[in-house]
Amino acid sequence: MNILLTNDDGIFSKGLKALHAHFVKDHSVMVVAPDRERSAVGHGITLHEPLRAQRVRLNQDQDGFAINGTPADCIKLGIMELMAERPDIVISGINPGANIGINAHYSGTVAAAREAALYRVKAIAVSVDGTDTAVYDGIVDFVEKFAKRLIRADMTPGTFLNINIPISRFQQIKGVRITRQGYFSIIDGFEKRVDPRNRTYYWQKISGASDDMAADMDGFALKENYISITPMTCDMTDYRAMTELIQSGMLTCHHKESK
Repeated sequence: MNILLTNDDGIFSKGLKALHAHFVKDHSVMVVAPDRERSAVGHGITLHEPLRAQRVRLNQDQDGFAINGTPADCIKLGIMELMAERPDIVISGINPGANIGINAHYSGTVAAAREAALYRVKAIAVSVDGTDTAVYDGIVDFVEKFAKRLIRADMTPGTFLNINIPISRFQQIKGVRITRQGYFSIIDGFEKRVDPRNRTYYWQKISGASDDMAADMDGFALKENYISITPMTCDMTDYRAMTELIQSGMLTCHHKESK
């Protein structure tokens, strides 16, 4: 496989290092990742300053590119400028912390996979619900097997996969579930504080996943110790709402009132 690796935690993060060390043994791998942590930057891109691609040594005989931009910037530069051939697949991760529910909208890890899908490249975002790196060997083995199947599979252009993996009980994972995105957020509210100069400031609060989840949601699968795979699409059109608007007669409302 010809693989483009990226993340939102920075090019020297442990999750990206684990993926690279595993895949480089048997595959062609290019790493293009942010030069620092860019968590929760969403799908932002850099427009008002130049992007620089600095070669960095990842191991004894492999280099990668550290980019002073966002995860989406990394995918654009990787596909359009830095890779000699288009990748077979883009893998974004491993992100320490689940990207489930509403938080998938904020995630730079997920945005990188979405950006790849915009270029019609198959892509997966990989996150785990913890920070224990001891089980990364098992995770990267699963990712490799899954990626090999994915590149041979038919998938609608503009679709990518958001994968979340239980980590605390990785050896006892029950299986894999295809899920839908939940509607809850683990970033919920603010903590108000006062600094030494008596100025008010706020920290985002991080809470646990909601218990109010349907059985087919990403967060519920994680809670039940299943790997969650959520197909996501770049097309943000609400087709049901389109039909409802057409049938409602709202399209003729302005024309009639203007007479």
